[in-house]
Amino acid sequence: MKGGLPMICTLMHKRLAVAALELDEATGSIRHISTVYTPEHLPVGTCAPSGEVDRAALNQWWTSRCIPTTRIGIREALETLGLSSPQLLPLRSYGLSLSDHYWICPQDAGVIWDTINFYDNPFSDDVGSVLFGQPKPSAGVDFCSPDNTTDGYLRKCWKIVDGARCLIKGGSAPFQQQPFNEVIATGIMERLNIPHVPYRLLWSNGQPYSVCTDFVTPDTELVTAWQVMQTQKKSNSQSVYQHFISCCQALGVDHVVPALDQMLVVDYFLANEDRHLNNFGLLRNPETLEWLGMAPIFDSGTSLGYDRTAERIPMDHDVVCKPFKNHHDQQLKLVSSLDWVDFEALSDLDELVRDTLSGSLAQGCVGADRIEAIAQAVQHRVQRLQQAAQSQQSPDLSSTTDDVEQNVAQSYQ
Repeated sequence: MKGGLPMICTLMHKRLAVAALELDEATGSIRHISTVYTPEHLPVGTCAPSGEVDRAALNQWWTSRCIPTTRIGIREALETLGLSSPQLLPLRSYGLSLSDHYWICPQDAGVIWDTINFYDNPFSDDVGSVLFGQPKPSAGVDFCSPDNTTDGYLRKCWKIVDGARCLIKGGSAPFQQQPFNEVIATGIMERLNIPHVPYRLLWSNGQPYSVCTDFVTPDTELVTAWQVMQTQKKSNSQSVYQHFISCCQALGVDHVVPALDQMLVVDYFLANEDRHLNNFGLLRNPETLEWLGMAPIFDSGTSLGYDRTAERIPMDHDVVCKPFKNHHDQQLKLVSSLDWVDFEALSDLDELVRDTLSGSLAQGCVGADRIEAIAQAVQHRVQRLQQAAQSQQSPDLSSTTDDVEQNVAQSYQ
């Protein structure tokens, strides 16, 4: 798509027209919603209590598709791309994403889902390369890329590898540890048979990256917890956890508690600091709108004291976390049962940490003293939870003590 996007366009959900919109080409924001054709297909959480589409909410959803202005290297990338704001990037590729099936069809553009979606069609590596600090191609930038709609603060890009859509993501200074943490998280969840997105390690030019295959398919889409929690107003007396459960039930999604138990326990083992509301959610069928349950666990890299020196690697109480409580010990009180945790399968987690972090290249990033501190901290948390499992009390789901008030993603700047 060359030039700017015409102001008049249609919000599409795969092949279905959802709403007629007017976009502001200068800012990339939604100026006006003239007609809603299929309200049931509006993005989850964008309807007002009256049942009508909420323009502010739809704009917030649209903005959430954009690269955040605090993405590592985004200022330099925008300068290379000749753009003033990351909000203009989605307009260059119809707003297409590899997380859902929404897109923007310009008036009289003559394009159809089947020939432009990124699940079935090739896409350019140009934007992703620029986001990783590479120069602009001499022939100019091909903006046809799902990298225009990736969220998060770490550098990342999509690649097609043997036909699969794979997300490649870097780490942050000073230790570049997040890619290793994703591999460790994968090992923990494999041992506990928890549905998860598997990650592997990739080295390129002396830098570590995590690689995972897109868990969203042509027949599924991710609806984030943030979207889910916009469907109902939260009362002051309701805990954040209760609010999420209530919103799921109102949508017709029951039995999310076991999956939440698994997520909270894994995050405790990892001392995860960044399970914000866009880092978990529900899966649904984009055509029938049938809810398929909780998405597999993904994006666990901001953990294991990723930016701390060895003496500051957290053991327990000082780790600030998300999404429901500010501290893991409080979040663990929400877990309905620990009976499913196979502690015997976790007896070698310290060795998993050492093996993952002790390669010659990895040690150069993480450091031998930090590796040992991380391994001991993980094993300590396993032992501590095993002791807690022997005397677990009924969870107090209604308590708002230590509730998270601002559920935003971690910034690395």
